[in-house]
Amino acid sequence: MKLHDLRPDPGSRKKRTRVGRGISAGKGKTAGRGTKGQNARPGGTKAPYFEGGQLPLVRRLPFKRGFTNLFRIAYQEVNVAALAEVFKSGATVTPETLAQAGLIKEADQPVVVLGDGELKATLQVSAHRFTKSAREKIEAAGGSVTHIPLALRGARATIKKLPKAKRPNAEQA
Repeated sequence: MKLHDLRPDPGSRKKRTRVGRGISAGKGKTAGRGTKGQNARPGGTKAPYFEGGQLPLVRRLPFKRGFTNLFRIAYQEVNVAALAEVFKSGATVTPETLAQAGLIKEADQPVVVLGDGELKATLQVSAHRFTKSAREKIEAAGGSVTHIPLALRGARATIKKLPKAKRPNAEQA
């Protein structure tokens, strides 16, 4: 076989349709565009969301734009100051006791402890997540911090491509 013997596979290459080359070609005169109308004119169609002058859907519904993270974990927030008001020194703070005290609504939902306020009481706090300042304030008051691992459910349980350090149930320092 030589270079001049090489040919593309039969049917793999097709000549393009040359429109507007006379009536015998089958695509003459109106060149397959029909008669009159917007699409028959040069420039033809408008942007993908053009609706004939009516205000387009994407401009009528601005609240529909943006991104919704399907894997977002909605934490119930509790401040250190709220813990100081409700619990006495030596108490054990869990999501159940927080719900009984009225600081959170549901005991089975994830809880995050935030570091706003001061804490003098010694508390043993268990939660799903702690901010750095909250952890420091609880330990400075002589208390201890226990991390509760998140029980992944539904779509969040399918996150396998994330590195272990970034997974929602990974130990958060």
